[in-house]
Amino acid sequence: MVLKQLKQFDNPMHVSSESLLEFVTVLFGRAGLSQEDAAGAAEVLVEADLAGADSHGVCYSLPSRVHGLAGGKLNPSPDIRIVHETPSTALVDGDNALGLTASRRAMDIAIAKAHEVGTGTVALRNSNHCGMIAYYPMMALSHDMIGLAMSTTPGASILPTFAKDPIMGTNPIGFAVPADKEAPVILDIATSVVATGKIAIARALGIDVPEGWQVGEDGNPITDVTATKGSRGLPLGGTRELGSHKGYGLALMVDVLCGVLSGNGAGFLLPLPRSCSQYFQAIRIDAFRPADEFKQDMDVALRHLRELPPAEGHERVYYAGLQEGEMRAKRLKDGIPLPPHTVGALKDLASEFEVDFPREL
Repeated sequence: MVLKQLKQFDNPMHVSSESLLEFVTVLFGRAGLSQEDAAGAAEVLVEADLAGADSHGVCYSLPSRVHGLAGGKLNPSPDIRIVHETPSTALVDGDNALGLTASRRAMDIAIAKAHEVGTGTVALRNSNHCGMIAYYPMMALSHDMIGLAMSTTPGASILPTFAKDPIMGTNPIGFAVPADKEAPVILDIATSVVATGKIAIARALGIDVPEGWQVGEDGNPITDVTATKGSRGLPLGGTRELGSHKGYGLALMVDVLCGVLSGNGAGFLLPLPRSCSQYFQAIRIDAFRPADEFKQDMDVALRHLRELPPAEGHERVYYAGLQEGEMRAKRLKDGIPLPPHTVGALKDLASEFEVDFPREL
């Protein structure tokens, strides 16, 4: 029930994705980004809203990023540069750029290298929160490539298995695979039980979260995130008996590939608020076999999953990315719902930077 509450808001304001994209682009421009970077950053946020990843979309991500740029906490004109490279790899310095901007450029480099030599891998340091992690692997799909991305995160909210204090980030992983006629596979997961953005939405809406999402300072489960201080998130799996060591291990893998490999350092060793580091990879399918044949084989596999008989009480079986693709089609048609408790903040932002707020559909 709580998942539906986090997705559905009473009396939302619906705006078209085109008008929201224009609004965010202009705001980022007023905050100091170039037109190209503003448009690219806006696309990352709006695509999150289209996919239903509202916690990483415009309402919950835009104000802090705009104020970070305008207030000098983020660099609006960064020198994003390759520090070291080989034909298939690159270490990129983000120069404290908006994470949405630096990550797009890093993934572009990975894709370009994959075009040249079959695979491209980029480690990015001195970056910031990059939004919906799946956006970057999705950039590879139109190139007939498989995409992979992961990121450290700025906060310390997740408990390592058996630890008393939270030091890990939610450290998300994204993965995208093209198909032919079937929708692509698009995986976007935190290495924690739940992304902190969902906790923030629950707190804003004043609703309880399921037992197993958070524990208190005493280690006991809590559900009221509005009244409890000192709550701690859990690694994917929740408890050792249910496999929390797996989520903890994946989070550590992200810290190694993003932070240690790039020279930024493991995220959990950095002082708060933390800079972020990312890891991107593009794999050209025809470096292994003809892309058309691969995508046809993907169709066979995905169709088999989609047509599995559902368990009692469920209408159908999904694979990663299928629901998000259907949500995107719906929101392109019906508009993106903006929850009432965030519209006021967005309108304040529009007034502050003298930008017209989108009209309701």
